[in-house]
Amino acid sequence: MARLLSGRSGERAPADFRHRLDSHLLGPLGALQLWWSFPRDEVARRDALGVPITPGAPLPEPAAGTLGVTWLGHASALLWVDGVTVLVDPVLSAGIPGAAKRLTPPGRAVDELPALDAVLLSHDHYDHLDVRTLARLPRGTRVLAGLNTGPFLRARGFTDVTELDWWESVTLPGRSGPVSVEFVPARHWSRRTATDTCRRLWGGWVLTAADGRAVYHAGDTATGPFLHRIAARHRRLEIAALPVGAYRPRSLLRSVHMDPTEAVRAAETLGARRMVPVHWGTFVLSGEPVLEPLEQTRREWRRTGRDRADLWDLPIGGSRLLGPTDPSD
Repeated sequence: MARLLSGRSGERAPADFRHRLDSHLLGPLGALQLWWSFPRDEVARRDALGVPITPGAPLPEPAAGTLGVTWLGHASALLWVDGVTVLVDPVLSAGIPGAAKRLTPPGRAVDELPALDAVLLSHDHYDHLDVRTLARLPRGTRVLAGLNTGPFLRARGFTDVTELDWWESVTLPGRSGPVSVEFVPARHWSRRTATDTCRRLWGGWVLTAADGRAVYHAGDTATGPFLHRIAARHRRLEIAALPVGAYRPRSLLRSVHMDPTEAVRAAETLGARRMVPVHWGTFVLSGEPVLEPLEQTRREWRRTGRDRADLWDLPIGGSRLLGPTDPSD
């Protein structure tokens, strides 16, 4: 049954969003094939020793005119935009359902996080929405998520929840003016149980400062024509955090996850000057070796002739910032 949308008089959210699917969802046989493709645990943990990590690295201070990213592992990240600090897809616990314990530690424990202006959730999959991490956040934390995610969050005590449709936005007070936070499409899907497939809307986030410069976090997505529309709406995308892992076997995952080559092409399509590879090196969720996403991203970036300094291949816990008068802008 559709329900009345808060804040949009007379409009109703659909009961689910299957009509927005542009992806092939795995059936039981496909899920079994995916599981059989996983590298052995001992091999994955050996390879994970090569994932760069900077434990205890200092965090940036929120500042006027600054844009930046801190990678916390997998898709979890802190975004810094003109003094606004948001946390995207926080998964900072020891493991998630459906996967072994994490291969690498999170870049920050929950009690080490800075003061947050908001938490942004791209979708409800366990590797992006972790109830154990959320349970350790103050219940008054502002949370932004896709349509129909509100009841799930309010049931867990969160009191300041805003649901957004694609292309809807809210503003947060930046140091130089309002920072727009827009929910944008992704080619993906959602589900936490056997009975709630596509009930909650999935997407990515674009944060735009008052001067028009923007940071994009794609959440979890395959490539698609929506990237052109994001580029047309946001012509000063300075930084794009794009998923580069969980792509093998390609025949099974092509319609839900980018591979590294597609991610680099997506950065070009978006007109994003800098790219941050995320969604790799933390959990075994697919068949590629643990370090392959980073290695292939670096090779593809080099092959396309892009400036090496603009590939922000951060260590877990690492940060990169652009200042208000960065000479490379």
